[in-house]
Amino acid sequence: MNFDFDREISRAGTASLKYDGREACFGDGNVIPLWVADMDFAAPEAVTRALAERAAHPVYGYTLYPDSLFEALMAWLKKRHGWDVERDWIMMCPGVVPSLHAAVMAFTQPGEGVIVQPPVYFPFFSSVTTTNRRLRLNPLRLQNGSYTIDFELLEQCCAAEGARLLLLCSPHNPVGRVWNPQELGEVLRIARRHGLTILSDEIHADLVYPGKRHTMLATLAESGDAVITAVAPSKTFNIPGLGLSALIVPDRKHRTALHKTFDLFHVSASNPFSVAAFEAAYREGEPWLDSLLDYLDETRDVVGRYLRQHVPRIHLVEPEGTYLLWLDCRALDMGDEQLKQFLVHQAGVGMSPGTVFGDGGSGFMRMNIGAPRHIVIRALERIAHALESRQN
Repeated sequence: MNFDFDREISRAGTASLKYDGREACFGDGNVIPLWVADMDFAAPEAVTRALAERAAHPVYGYTLYPDSLFEALMAWLKKRHGWDVERDWIMMCPGVVPSLHAAVMAFTQPGEGVIVQPPVYFPFFSSVTTTNRRLRLNPLRLQNGSYTIDFELLEQCCAAEGARLLLLCSPHNPVGRVWNPQELGEVLRIARRHGLTILSDEIHADLVYPGKRHTMLATLAESGDAVITAVAPSKTFNIPGLGLSALIVPDRKHRTALHKTFDLFHVSASNPFSVAAFEAAYREGEPWLDSLLDYLDETRDVVGRYLRQHVPRIHLVEPEGTYLLWLDCRALDMGDEQLKQFLVHQAGVGMSPGTVFGDGGSGFMRMNIGAPRHIVIRALERIAHALESRQN
């Protein structure tokens, strides 16, 4: 099947955060927006069709989760990730970020420690601090151009600091690592020794480049391991605005604790459109995803080559997964605010500053390549031209 990812679709005036929020974020409404983690590609046609069919029915009432929705998710996890999930394990949720907060509230008490591994998606921090838990930082280590988990410090966070919960990002946003089975196995062994619960955010699990394979942490777990997995079609099929996600929770006690916490929010995760899109994406979106992965893989390679040839002082940390690139800009010798202002006001490019991702983010920028390739290339050309003008 042929999918046109080169087609430029105007999102201006659609209340798009990525586009209509540029002025508020950058002070310039005309920057090329490569920041917010959604893509500029049309969702799979099956999703659009399912939404149109549901919209054609003129009553939009309270909505149940049909059995077919669970069956679609279970079939997807089995086919793409080799994971046999039972129906009772699945909890539908109003997004992964609310799920982070729910896990923190369900499995820790105020004042107890929660481990976060920066640089990481910033709601990992706020889910801890806004609920009056204590952040226990286990920064990733950048070695030979790749990030690794500091297992010795992770053990210390559990043993010496008494942390109760680990928020794991797998694949990792923003550094693009796809943790291998050996690394994940060591995480589980440490958690097992210290009675640590793990919330594994695997929202980017389907977005992995050739030569790498994502391993669902729970598929390596042993009986008694406390592993909760967050999944969603939102990143995979570019439908984050619809908000529906799922938690896979094999242990009944953990499900009960999470249900009680979500009940405190009095928030329903369901609406007729999110349910229709969720099921259609998992049931019929695979050909679209396979084509998307080929397209992103080529774009990633184009970015790497362009930087090496034209902007060698910006180094691409080679991503193994996600459509988010982690750019090492430290050789530009700019402070973080200076770097952001340079990119916005001289290059006309809006990216996410590395500092918002916590320790280890200084001097880095996160670039979203989920856009037509010619737009990504245009952004790179603007950066190269602005650097050349600055030197002259």
